[in-house]
Amino acid sequence: MQETLKYINENKNRFVDELFELLRIPSISADPAYKEDVLKCADVVASHLKNAGADQVEICKTAGYPIVYGEKLIDDKLPTVLVYGHYDVQPADPLELWKKPPFEPYIEKTELHPDGAIFARGAADDKGQFFMQIKAFEAMMKTNSLPCNVKFILEGEEEVGSVSLGTWVEENKEKLSCDCILISDTHIYSNEQPTVTTGLRGLSYVEVEVEGPNRDLHSGLYGGAVPNPIHVLSRMIAKLIDDDGHITVDGFYDNVETVSDKERAEMNKLKDNPEEFKKSIGLNDVEGEKGYTTLERTSIRPTLDCNGIWGGYTGEGAKTVIPSKAFAKISMRLVPYQTPEEITEKFTRYFEKIAPSNVKVKVTPHHGGMPYVLPTDTKEFLAAKTAMETAFGKEVLPYRGGGSIPITAMFEQVLGAKSVLMGFGLDSDAIHSPNEHYGLFNFYKGIESIPLFFENYSK
Repeated sequence: MQETLKYINENKNRFVDELFELLRIPSISADPAYKEDVLKCADVVASHLKNAGADQVEICKTAGYPIVYGEKLIDDKLPTVLVYGHYDVQPADPLELWKKPPFEPYIEKTELHPDGAIFARGAADDKGQFFMQIKAFEAMMKTNSLPCNVKFILEGEEEVGSVSLGTWVEENKEKLSCDCILISDTHIYSNEQPTVTTGLRGLSYVEVEVEGPNRDLHSGLYGGAVPNPIHVLSRMIAKLIDDDGHITVDGFYDNVETVSDKERAEMNKLKDNPEEFKKSIGLNDVEGEKGYTTLERTSIRPTLDCNGIWGGYTGEGAKTVIPSKAFAKISMRLVPYQTPEEITEKFTRYFEKIAPSNVKVKVTPHHGGMPYVLPTDTKEFLAAKTAMETAFGKEVLPYRGGGSIPITAMFEQVLGAKSVLMGFGLDSDAIHSPNEHYGLFNFYKGIESIPLFFENYSK
Protein backbone atom coordinates (compact mmCIF):
# COMPACT_ATOMS: atom_id res chain seq x y z
CA MET A 1 0.00 0.00 0.00
CA GLN A 2 2.91 2.38 0.64
CA GLU A 3 3.98 2.00 -3.00
CA THR A 4 0.43 2.79 -4.11
CA LEU A 5 0.29 5.93 -1.98
CA LYS A 6 3.72 6.96 -3.28
CA TYR A 7 2.50 6.56 -6.88
CA ILE A 8 -0.57 8.67 -6.12
CA ASN A 9 1.54 11.44 -4.58
CA GLU A 10 3.98 11.47 -7.51
CA ASN A 11 1.17 11.73 -10.08
CA LYS A 12 -1.36 13.97 -8.34
CA ASN A 13 -0.74 16.99 -10.61
CA ARG A 14 -1.21 14.84 -13.72
CA PHE A 15 -4.44 13.47 -12.26
CA VAL A 16 -5.81 17.01 -11.98
CA ASP A 17 -4.70 17.91 -15.52
CA GLU A 18 -6.51 14.84 -16.87
CA LEU A 19 -9.64 15.69 -14.87
CA PHE A 20 -9.59 19.16 -16.42
CA GLU A 21 -9.75 17.48 -19.85
CA LEU A 22 -12.98 15.75 -18.82
CA LEU A 23 -14.44 18.89 -17.25
CA ARG A 24 -13.98 20.86 -20.47
CA ILE A 25 -16.52 18.61 -22.22
CA PRO A 26 -20.09 19.95 -21.73
CA SER A 27 -21.72 16.53 -21.39
CA ILE A 28 -25.19 17.85 -20.54
CA SER A 29 -27.56 14.91 -20.94
CA ALA A 30 -30.76 16.96 -20.44
CA ASP A 31 -30.18 19.13 -23.52
CA PRO A 32 -30.17 17.44 -26.98
CA ALA A 33 -27.99 20.28 -28.27
CA TYR A 34 -25.08 18.69 -26.38
CA LYS A 35 -25.53 15.17 -27.76
CA GLU A 36 -22.16 15.09 -29.54
CA ASP A 37 -20.42 16.35 -26.40
CA VAL A 38 -21.98 13.57 -24.29
CA LEU A 39 -20.82 10.97 -26.84
CA LYS A 40 -17.34 12.53 -26.94
CA CYS A 41 -17.17 12.35 -23.14
CA ALA A 42 -17.95 8.61 -23.25
CA ASP A 43 -15.01 8.14 -25.64
CA VAL A 44 -12.65 10.06 -23.37
CA VAL A 45 -13.78 8.11 -20.29
CA ALA A 46 -13.20 4.82 -22.14
CA SER A 47 -9.67 5.97 -23.04
CA HIS A 48 -8.90 6.76 -19.40
CA LEU A 49 -10.15 3.32 -18.33
CA LYS A 50 -7.93 1.60 -20.90
CA ASN A 51 -4.90 3.67 -19.94
CA ALA A 52 -5.47 2.85 -16.28
CA GLY A 53 -5.25 -0.89 -17.03
CA ALA A 54 -8.82 -2.06 -17.53
CA ASP A 55 -9.60 -4.90 -19.93
CA GLN A 56 -12.64 -5.44 -22.16
CA VAL A 57 -13.35 -1.70 -22.28
CA GLU A 58 -16.55 -1.12 -24.26
CA ILE A 59 -18.83 1.76 -25.12
CA CYS A 60 -22.15 -0.04 -24.79
CA LYS A 61 -25.12 1.25 -26.73
CA THR A 62 -28.44 1.83 -24.99
CA ALA A 63 -31.73 3.41 -26.03
CA GLY A 64 -30.18 6.68 -24.85
CA TYR A 65 -26.59 7.62 -24.12
CA PRO A 66 -23.96 4.86 -23.91
CA ILE A 67 -22.57 3.12 -20.85
CA VAL A 68 -18.79 2.78 -20.58
CA TYR A 69 -17.80 -0.65 -19.27
CA GLY A 70 -14.41 -2.03 -18.28
CA GLU A 71 -13.04 -4.75 -16.01
CA LYS A 72 -9.98 -6.31 -14.47
CA LEU A 73 -10.54 -9.90 -13.39
CA ILE A 74 -7.48 -11.31 -11.66
CA ASP A 75 -8.84 -14.38 -9.83
CA ASP A 76 -12.35 -15.85 -9.74
CA LYS A 77 -11.73 -16.91 -6.12
CA LEU A 78 -11.42 -13.27 -5.08
CA PRO A 79 -14.35 -10.90 -4.48
CA THR A 80 -15.51 -8.54 -7.23
CA VAL A 81 -16.26 -4.85 -6.69
CA LEU A 82 -18.44 -3.09 -9.27
CA VAL A 83 -17.66 0.64 -9.51
CA TYR A 84 -20.48 2.94 -10.66
CA GLY A 85 -20.32 6.58 -11.72
CA HIS A 86 -21.79 8.97 -14.29
CA TYR A 87 -20.10 11.20 -16.84
CA ASP A 88 -23.10 13.40 -17.67
CA VAL A 89 -23.63 16.71 -15.91
CA GLN A 90 -26.40 19.17 -15.08
CA PRO A 91 -27.11 22.18 -17.32
CA ALA A 92 -24.99 25.16 -16.32
CA ASP A 93 -27.79 27.76 -16.27
CA PRO A 94 -27.95 30.52 -15.15
CA LEU A 95 -24.65 31.26 -16.90
CA GLU A 96 -24.46 34.86 -15.71
CA LEU A 97 -24.00 33.69 -12.09
CA TRP A 98 -20.77 31.82 -12.81
CA LYS A 99 -17.56 33.66 -11.93
CA LYS A 100 -15.92 32.09 -14.98
CA PRO A 101 -17.31 29.94 -17.85
CA PRO A 102 -18.61 26.63 -16.41
CA PHE A 103 -16.63 24.40 -18.78
CA GLU A 104 -13.31 26.18 -18.37
CA PRO A 105 -12.04 24.61 -15.12
CA TYR A 106 -9.76 26.54 -12.80
CA ILE A 107 -8.42 26.25 -9.24
CA GLU A 108 -9.12 28.84 -6.56
CA LYS A 109 -8.58 28.86 -2.80
CA THR A 110 -11.64 29.33 -0.56
CA GLU A 111 -12.32 29.51 3.16
CA LEU A 112 -13.33 25.84 3.21
CA HIS A 113 -10.64 24.82 0.72
CA PRO A 114 -7.36 26.53 1.68
CA ASP A 115 -5.50 24.08 -0.59
CA GLY A 116 -7.70 25.12 -3.49
CA ALA A 117 -10.85 23.82 -5.17
CA ILE A 118 -11.56 22.91 -8.79
CA PHE A 119 -14.36 25.10 -10.17
CA ALA A 120 -16.35 23.71 -13.13
CA ARG A 121 -19.68 22.08 -13.91
CA GLY A 122 -19.29 18.39 -13.00
CA ALA A 123 -16.27 18.94 -10.73
CA ALA A 124 -17.99 17.26 -7.78
CA ASP A 125 -21.03 15.71 -9.50
CA ASP A 126 -19.74 13.35 -10.69
CA LYS A 127 -16.66 13.67 -12.88
CA GLY A 128 -14.25 14.53 -10.09
CA GLN A 129 -15.59 11.70 -7.95
CA PHE A 130 -15.72 8.85 -10.47
CA PHE A 131 -12.32 9.96 -11.78
CA MET A 132 -10.94 9.26 -8.29
CA GLN A 133 -12.00 5.65 -8.82
CA ILE A 134 -10.17 5.41 -12.15
CA LYS A 135 -7.01 7.01 -10.75
CA ALA A 136 -7.06 4.80 -7.63
CA PHE A 137 -7.45 1.78 -9.90
CA GLU A 138 -4.53 3.01 -12.02
CA ALA A 139 -2.38 3.39 -8.91
CA MET A 140 -3.17 -0.18 -7.81
CA MET A 141 -2.47 -1.53 -11.29
CA LYS A 142 0.84 0.32 -11.66
CA THR A 143 2.05 -0.93 -8.27
CA ASN A 144 0.71 -4.51 -8.66
CA SER A 145 -1.46 -4.11 -5.57
CA LEU A 146 -4.99 -4.70 -6.88
CA PRO A 147 -6.36 -7.12 -4.24
CA CYS A 148 -9.60 -8.20 -5.98
CA ASN A 149 -11.55 -8.13 -9.21
CA VAL A 150 -13.04 -4.85 -10.34
CA LYS A 151 -15.67 -3.85 -12.92
CA PHE A 152 -16.70 -0.36 -14.00
CA ILE A 153 -20.00 0.98 -15.31
CA LEU A 154 -20.02 4.70 -16.06
CA GLU A 155 -23.30 6.00 -17.49
CA GLY A 156 -24.35 9.14 -19.33
CA GLU A 157 -27.95 9.57 -18.15
CA GLU A 158 -27.87 9.89 -14.35
CA GLU A 159 -28.91 13.54 -14.44
CA VAL A 160 -32.02 12.63 -16.45
CA GLY A 161 -33.06 9.69 -14.27
CA SER A 162 -30.82 6.85 -15.54
CA VAL A 163 -33.57 6.02 -18.02
CA SER A 164 -31.59 3.33 -19.90
CA LEU A 165 -29.52 1.88 -17.06
CA GLY A 166 -32.11 -0.46 -15.54
CA THR A 167 -32.81 -2.25 -18.80
CA TRP A 168 -29.09 -2.54 -19.58
CA VAL A 169 -28.31 -3.96 -16.14
CA GLU A 170 -31.13 -6.51 -16.47
CA GLU A 171 -29.77 -7.59 -19.87
CA ASN A 172 -26.20 -7.89 -18.54
CA LYS A 173 -26.70 -9.46 -15.13
CA GLU A 174 -24.06 -12.15 -15.65
CA LYS A 175 -21.50 -9.70 -16.97
CA LEU A 176 -22.08 -7.45 -13.96
CA SER A 177 -22.09 -10.16 -11.29
CA CYS A 178 -20.30 -8.81 -8.22
CA ASP A 179 -20.09 -8.93 -4.45
CA CYS A 180 -20.61 -5.23 -3.79
CA ILE A 181 -21.00 -1.92 -5.61
CA LEU A 182 -18.80 1.10 -4.89
CA ILE A 183 -20.24 4.54 -5.63
CA SER A 184 -18.56 7.91 -5.20
CA ASP A 185 -21.42 10.34 -5.84
CA THR A 186 -22.19 11.57 -2.32
CA HIS A 187 -20.56 13.88 0.22
CA ILE A 188 -19.02 13.73 3.67
CA TYR A 189 -20.30 15.79 6.59
CA SER A 190 -17.12 17.90 6.69
CA ASN A 191 -13.37 17.56 6.25
CA GLU A 192 -13.05 17.67 10.04
CA GLN A 193 -15.75 15.00 10.50
CA PRO A 194 -15.57 12.47 7.64
CA THR A 195 -18.54 10.17 7.17
CA VAL A 196 -19.76 7.21 5.13
CA THR A 197 -23.23 7.71 3.68
CA THR A 198 -25.54 4.95 4.92
CA GLY A 199 -28.81 6.13 3.46
CA LEU A 200 -30.34 8.10 0.59
CA ARG A 201 -33.83 9.38 0.05
CA GLY A 202 -35.98 8.31 -2.85
CA LEU A 203 -37.67 10.64 -5.32
CA SER A 204 -40.98 11.40 -6.97
CA TYR A 205 -40.71 14.19 -9.55
CA VAL A 206 -43.73 15.65 -11.30
CA GLU A 207 -44.71 18.56 -13.52
CA VAL A 208 -48.07 20.24 -12.92
CA GLU A 209 -50.16 22.36 -15.28
CA VAL A 210 -53.09 24.64 -14.51
CA GLU A 211 -55.21 25.77 -17.47
CA GLY A 212 -57.72 28.62 -17.28
CA PRO A 213 -59.02 30.52 -20.34
CA ASN A 214 -58.61 29.00 -23.79
CA ARG A 215 -56.03 31.68 -24.77
CA ASP A 216 -53.95 34.44 -23.22
CA LEU A 217 -56.28 37.34 -22.38
CA HIS A 218 -55.83 41.13 -22.25
CA SER A 219 -55.53 41.92 -18.54
CA GLY A 220 -57.40 45.20 -18.95
CA LEU A 221 -60.38 43.69 -20.74
CA TYR A 222 -60.64 40.53 -18.62
CA GLY A 223 -58.76 41.22 -15.38
CA GLY A 224 -60.82 40.76 -12.25
CA ALA A 225 -63.41 38.58 -13.96
CA VAL A 226 -61.56 35.36 -14.83
CA PRO A 227 -59.24 32.94 -13.02
CA ASN A 228 -55.53 33.70 -13.48
CA PRO A 229 -53.75 30.31 -13.71
CA ILE A 230 -50.57 31.72 -12.10
CA HIS A 231 -52.57 32.92 -9.08
CA VAL A 232 -54.45 29.63 -8.85
CA LEU A 233 -51.28 27.54 -9.12
CA SER A 234 -49.52 29.67 -6.49
CA ARG A 235 -52.40 29.18 -4.04
CA MET A 236 -52.45 25.44 -4.71
CA ILE A 237 -48.71 25.10 -4.11
CA ALA A 238 -49.04 27.09 -0.88
CA LYS A 239 -51.62 24.56 0.35
CA LEU A 240 -49.20 21.62 -0.04
CA ILE A 241 -47.30 22.41 3.20
CA ASP A 242 -48.85 23.72 6.44
CA ASP A 243 -47.45 26.12 9.04
CA ASP A 244 -45.73 23.25 10.90
CA GLY A 245 -43.81 22.19 7.79
CA HIS A 246 -46.10 19.18 7.43
CA ILE A 247 -46.97 17.99 3.89
CA THR A 248 -50.75 18.03 3.49
CA VAL A 249 -51.11 15.44 0.69
CA ASP A 250 -53.62 12.84 1.89
CA GLY A 251 -51.83 9.69 3.12
CA PHE A 252 -48.36 11.10 2.41
CA TYR A 253 -46.90 9.81 5.70
CA ASP A 254 -48.68 6.43 5.74
CA ASN A 255 -45.57 4.35 5.06
CA VAL A 256 -42.83 6.60 6.46
CA GLU A 257 -40.13 4.73 8.39
CA THR A 258 -40.13 5.33 12.15
CA VAL A 259 -36.53 5.95 13.15
CA SER A 260 -35.80 4.95 16.74
CA ASP A 261 -34.76 7.47 19.40
CA LYS A 262 -31.43 5.63 19.63
CA GLU A 263 -30.76 6.04 15.90
CA ARG A 264 -31.80 9.70 16.03
CA ALA A 265 -29.43 10.32 18.93
CA GLU A 266 -26.61 8.58 17.02
CA MET A 267 -27.10 10.66 13.88
CA ASN A 268 -27.22 13.90 15.86
CA LYS A 269 -23.70 13.23 17.14
CA LEU A 270 -22.60 14.95 13.95
CA LYS A 271 -22.57 18.25 15.84
CA ASP A 272 -25.22 20.06 13.86
CA ASN A 273 -24.27 23.77 13.88
CA PRO A 274 -27.37 25.83 13.03
CA GLU A 275 -25.45 29.12 12.81
CA GLU A 276 -22.84 27.70 10.44
CA PHE A 277 -25.57 26.05 8.36
CA LYS A 278 -27.44 29.37 7.99
CA LYS A 279 -24.24 31.28 7.21
CA SER A 280 -23.21 28.81 4.50
CA ILE A 281 -26.38 29.49 2.47
CA GLY A 282 -26.90 33.17 3.37
CA LEU A 283 -30.03 32.80 5.51
CA ASN A 284 -31.07 34.46 8.77
CA ASP A 285 -33.12 31.45 9.85
CA VAL A 286 -34.18 27.98 8.77
CA GLU A 287 -37.56 26.25 8.67
CA GLY A 288 -38.91 22.76 8.30
CA GLU A 289 -41.03 20.05 9.83
CA LYS A 290 -41.77 20.75 13.49
CA GLY A 291 -40.12 18.41 15.99
CA TYR A 292 -37.02 17.53 13.95
CA THR A 293 -33.47 18.87 13.78
CA THR A 294 -31.98 20.20 10.57
CA LEU A 295 -29.96 16.98 10.22
CA GLU A 296 -33.13 14.91 10.53
CA ARG A 297 -35.15 17.12 8.19
CA THR A 298 -32.52 16.67 5.48
CA SER A 299 -32.15 12.91 5.82
CA ILE A 300 -34.81 10.81 7.57
CA ARG A 301 -37.91 12.90 6.77
CA PRO A 302 -39.70 13.20 3.41
CA THR A 303 -40.00 16.58 1.71
CA LEU A 304 -41.93 18.43 -0.99
CA ASP A 305 -40.40 21.34 -2.93
CA CYS A 306 -41.40 23.47 -5.89
CA ASN A 307 -38.34 23.47 -8.16
CA GLY A 308 -39.59 25.92 -10.77
CA ILE A 309 -42.71 27.86 -11.73
CA TRP A 310 -43.59 29.70 -14.92
CA GLY A 311 -46.36 31.01 -17.16
CA GLY A 312 -47.44 34.10 -19.02
CA TYR A 313 -44.98 36.69 -20.29
CA THR A 314 -41.43 36.70 -18.89
CA GLY A 315 -39.55 38.51 -21.67
CA GLU A 316 -38.15 42.03 -21.77
CA GLY A 317 -40.52 44.94 -21.16
CA ALA A 318 -44.23 44.60 -20.46
CA LYS A 319 -47.01 42.56 -21.97
CA THR A 320 -50.28 42.81 -20.09
CA VAL A 321 -51.79 39.33 -20.31
CA ILE A 322 -53.64 36.87 -18.17
CA PRO A 323 -51.98 33.60 -19.23
CA SER A 324 -53.92 30.63 -20.44
CA LYS A 325 -51.66 28.23 -18.54
CA ALA A 326 -49.23 28.09 -15.64
CA PHE A 327 -46.74 25.34 -14.83
CA ALA A 328 -44.53 24.12 -12.01
CA LYS A 329 -42.05 21.33 -11.36
CA ILE A 330 -42.29 19.64 -7.97
CA SER A 331 -39.96 17.13 -6.34
CA MET A 332 -40.72 14.96 -3.34
CA ARG A 333 -37.85 13.26 -1.49
CA LEU A 334 -38.93 9.94 -0.03
CA VAL A 335 -37.79 7.79 2.89
CA PRO A 336 -38.16 4.07 3.59
CA TYR A 337 -40.85 2.66 3.05
CA GLN A 338 -42.40 5.09 0.62
CA THR A 339 -42.38 4.30 -3.09
CA PRO A 340 -42.39 6.79 -5.98
CA GLU A 341 -45.44 5.10 -7.51
CA GLU A 342 -47.45 5.43 -4.30
CA ILE A 343 -46.48 9.05 -3.67
CA THR A 344 -47.00 10.16 -7.27
CA GLU A 345 -50.51 8.68 -7.23
CA LYS A 346 -51.37 10.33 -3.87
CA PHE A 347 -49.99 13.68 -4.99
CA THR A 348 -51.98 13.55 -8.25
CA ARG A 349 -55.24 12.77 -6.45
CA TYR A 350 -54.69 15.53 -3.90
CA PHE A 351 -53.66 18.14 -6.47
CA GLU A 352 -56.80 17.43 -8.48
CA LYS A 353 -58.86 17.58 -5.28
CA ILE A 354 -57.68 21.06 -4.24
CA ALA A 355 -58.07 22.59 -7.72
CA PRO A 356 -60.95 25.06 -8.06
CA SER A 357 -63.69 24.05 -10.49
CA ASN A 358 -63.02 26.90 -12.93
CA VAL A 359 -59.61 25.54 -14.06
CA LYS A 360 -58.25 22.27 -15.45
CA VAL A 361 -55.20 20.61 -13.92
CA LYS A 362 -52.78 18.03 -15.23
CA VAL A 363 -50.00 16.15 -13.41
CA THR A 364 -47.24 14.60 -15.52
CA PRO A 365 -44.90 12.19 -13.68
CA HIS A 366 -41.21 12.36 -14.52
CA HIS A 367 -38.48 10.16 -13.04
CA GLY A 368 -38.48 8.69 -9.55
CA GLY A 369 -36.49 6.31 -7.38
CA MET A 370 -36.54 4.26 -4.24
CA PRO A 371 -34.85 5.18 -0.94
CA TYR A 372 -31.78 3.17 0.13
CA VAL A 373 -30.18 2.21 3.45
CA LEU A 374 -26.85 0.40 4.09
CA PRO A 375 -26.78 -1.14 7.60
CA THR A 376 -23.75 -0.15 9.67
CA ASP A 377 -22.98 -3.73 10.73
CA THR A 378 -22.20 -4.90 7.17
CA LYS A 379 -18.72 -5.74 5.91
CA GLU A 380 -19.21 -3.18 3.13
CA PHE A 381 -19.75 -0.31 5.57
CA LEU A 382 -16.96 -1.44 7.91
CA ALA A 383 -14.47 -1.71 5.02
CA ALA A 384 -15.29 1.86 3.94
CA LYS A 385 -15.23 3.24 7.48
CA THR A 386 -11.82 1.70 8.25
CA ALA A 387 -10.36 2.86 4.93
CA MET A 388 -11.43 6.46 5.48
CA GLU A 389 -10.27 6.44 9.11
CA THR A 390 -6.81 5.38 7.90
CA ALA A 391 -6.73 8.09 5.21
CA PHE A 392 -8.16 10.92 7.32
CA GLY A 393 -6.64 9.88 10.65
CA LYS A 394 -10.01 10.51 12.33
CA GLU A 395 -13.09 8.62 13.49
CA VAL A 396 -15.59 8.16 10.66
CA LEU A 397 -19.31 8.24 11.48
CA PRO A 398 -22.34 6.94 9.55
CA TYR A 399 -24.39 9.63 7.80
CA ARG A 400 -27.75 9.56 6.05
CA GLY A 401 -27.79 11.79 3.01
CA GLY A 402 -30.73 13.79 1.74
CA GLY A 403 -30.20 13.30 -1.97
CA SER A 404 -31.26 10.47 -4.25
CA ILE A 405 -29.36 7.92 -6.31
CA PRO A 406 -32.28 5.79 -7.58
CA ILE A 407 -30.03 3.13 -9.09
CA THR A 408 -28.84 1.89 -5.65
CA ALA A 409 -32.13 0.12 -4.93
CA MET A 410 -32.22 -1.22 -8.51
CA PHE A 411 -28.69 -2.62 -8.17
CA GLU A 412 -29.61 -4.49 -5.01
CA GLN A 413 -32.78 -5.89 -6.56
CA VAL A 414 -31.20 -7.01 -9.85
CA LEU A 415 -27.62 -7.85 -8.85
CA GLY A 416 -28.23 -8.83 -5.22
CA ALA A 417 -25.36 -6.63 -4.02
CA LYS A 418 -25.13 -3.80 -1.51
CA SER A 419 -23.91 -0.37 -2.60
CA VAL A 420 -21.19 1.41 -0.60
CA LEU A 421 -21.74 5.17 -0.85
CA MET A 422 -18.19 6.39 -0.42
CA GLY A 423 -18.28 9.98 -1.66
CA PHE A 424 -15.88 12.76 -0.72
CA GLY A 425 -17.62 16.02 -1.68
CA LEU A 426 -19.03 18.60 0.71
CA ASP A 427 -22.63 19.80 0.73
CA SER A 428 -21.25 23.30 0.05
CA ASP A 429 -19.81 22.23 -3.33
CA ALA A 430 -22.70 23.93 -5.17
CA ILE A 431 -23.58 20.88 -7.25
CA HIS A 432 -26.48 21.64 -9.64
CA SER A 433 -25.73 25.34 -9.04
CA PRO A 434 -23.46 28.02 -10.49
CA ASN A 435 -19.81 27.85 -9.40
CA GLU A 436 -19.83 24.13 -8.64
CA HIS A 437 -16.48 23.12 -7.15
CA TYR A 438 -14.58 20.22 -5.59
CA GLY A 439 -11.75 20.57 -3.08
CA LEU A 440 -8.31 19.30 -4.07
CA PHE A 441 -7.98 17.93 -0.52
CA ASN A 442 -11.16 15.89 -1.05
CA PHE A 443 -10.10 14.71 -4.50
CA TYR A 444 -6.76 13.43 -3.20
CA LYS A 445 -8.26 11.90 -0.02
CA GLY A 446 -10.66 9.95 -2.20
CA ILE A 447 -7.87 8.55 -4.35
CA GLU A 448 -5.98 7.55 -1.16
CA SER A 449 -9.03 5.98 0.53
CA ILE A 450 -10.29 3.85 -2.37
CA PRO A 451 -7.30 1.41 -2.52
CA LEU A 452 -7.66 1.01 1.27
CA PHE A 453 -11.32 0.09 0.79
CA PHE A 454 -10.37 -2.54 -1.80
CA GLU A 455 -7.75 -3.96 0.56
CA ASN A 456 -10.11 -4.01 3.59
CA TYR A 457 -13.04 -5.48 1.67
CA SER A 458 -10.89 -8.19 0.13
CA LYS A 459 -9.72 -9.25 3.57
